[in-house]
Amino acid sequence: MTPYNPYELGMPPVAANFQALSPLTFLERAGTVYPERVALINGPLRQTWGETYARCRRLGSALAARGIGLGDTVAVLAPNGPAMFEAHFGVPLCGAVLNAINTRLDAEAIGFILQHGEARVLLVDKEFGELALRAASHMARPPLLIGIDDPTYAEGKLIGQLEYEELLAEGDPEAPWSLPEDEWQAIALNYTSGTTGNPKGVVYHHRGAHLNALSNMISWEMGRFPVYLWTLPMFHCNGWCFPWALAAAVGTSVALRHVRAEAIYPALAEHGVDHFCGAPIVLNMLANASDELKALKNRPVKVMTAGAAPPAAVIEAMEALDFRVTHVYGLTETYGPSVVCAWQDEWDAAPSEQRARLKARQGVRQLLLDGLMVADPDTLQPVPKDGQTLGEIMMRGNLVMKGYLKNPSATAEAFDGGWFHSGDLAVWHPDGYVEIRDRSKDIIISGGENISSIEVEDALYRHPLILEAAVVAMPHAKWGETPCAFVTLRDGASLSAEEVITWCQQHLARFKVPGQVVFASLPKTSTGKVQKFLLREQARAMAERQAVA
Repeated sequence: MTPYNPYELGMPPVAANFQALSPLTFLERAGTVYPERVALINGPLRQTWGETYARCRRLGSALAARGIGLGDTVAVLAPNGPAMFEAHFGVPLCGAVLNAINTRLDAEAIGFILQHGEARVLLVDKEFGELALRAASHMARPPLLIGIDDPTYAEGKLIGQLEYEELLAEGDPEAPWSLPEDEWQAIALNYTSGTTGNPKGVVYHHRGAHLNALSNMISWEMGRFPVYLWTLPMFHCNGWCFPWALAAAVGTSVALRHVRAEAIYPALAEHGVDHFCGAPIVLNMLANASDELKALKNRPVKVMTAGAAPPAAVIEAMEALDFRVTHVYGLTETYGPSVVCAWQDEWDAAPSEQRARLKARQGVRQLLLDGLMVADPDTLQPVPKDGQTLGEIMMRGNLVMKGYLKNPSATAEAFDGGWFHSGDLAVWHPDGYVEIRDRSKDIIISGGENISSIEVEDALYRHPLILEAAVVAMPHAKWGETPCAFVTLRDGASLSAEEVITWCQQHLARFKVPGQVVFASLPKTSTGKVQKFLLREQARAMAERQAVA
């Protein structure tokens, strides 16, 4: 028998007091309250929020008229631009699920994603026309192909049964739409990078997209009307949910097709950009740009960085240029950022190097993440907050994915014990801030001692002649494993392996010093992360050759 509770009598949730959380409400508000404010800049294009709202409704209604709706997948293979931005709203307006595909993948990987995600429609920018044709060529039921003819790009091959603007012409700018009946309804599908084996399809729901968009705004103190430069690909965790956050903030999106310092610095100056996101590799590129490009920057710019643990030296170099860096952490499975290195005012007085080291920590949970801990992955017991004991980062709450598409066993494993298991190894500092030491597969165990590859990389990045560095385990007959450093030097720089090792001896405990240094370009994934599994293979092969010799 249900116990008596007067607060539950005659007060059920009804349309007047309850509705599903969805970022679609951000679009409606921006388009009706601020219809004349600029939403999108793409070359000469200046598109307002009123126009964007109408175009998204056209897209949603045109897809619905072609039979696309609840449970259907609409994929997009396109760079950052108006069509990709509009798809973040137009696709869910008809109840379908958006699958923004990594444009840097090969045809085989894209074909797998289209097949696994059961894409009914594929919007394709002409830059990737040939790639899309190869990807779809082996599908038993290829999707409807819609070509995107971006006037700012003259090359490529326009493909498809019709062009994107023709599809929009079929739609109604005043088409009625409704929120999902259930905020647990899927809004987006994102595939993990899949460096080994096929990628997994991570499913987002409307509630999580809504809340993470707001969480990012609050953590970054974006305020109203920001001007945001798209250096972060929208295919990466739906641009960390920033298409939806920018609608909530009524911001301006400045499209950037290719991420190069030669394009970023002029865009910062021309459009009054005050925010952008990027992986540490992007920050390192900007910090090492020419003085002529750096001179174009004429105002402070807020930068949010994640995707890999940023070396403190890179943060220090960016802040010296008045880029105000906010370090966040998350995974595809957590809608992108869900942890932030929340800044403490008393840290302002610290020397620049110490400030950078503090900011290089991953931090604490964002406002709308419900739980964060560093714990033993088997017992789920939190590790001591001593800054030394390793454990696995775990999260729980509304900023965690719905699950993996068609993979209940992987979903159950990821959520074992009521927490999402990140696979990242970290320590917990006395102040409650989390700091990653490594991915579980990247930790180096030498003579029974755990060595963080990130710690060794951080020391290497502090060398003035080193541009990039990555450290992996190399088999060793006596110690089991030792660190092997792969290093890329700055243009025109000269450095010997012995000099690199001497530098490390001055900055690291002896057992952490690399036993081998290799000068080479670093292989990277399509999202800019170093492919350490390839470097591990090289290190293993070198160890085998040395053993034979």
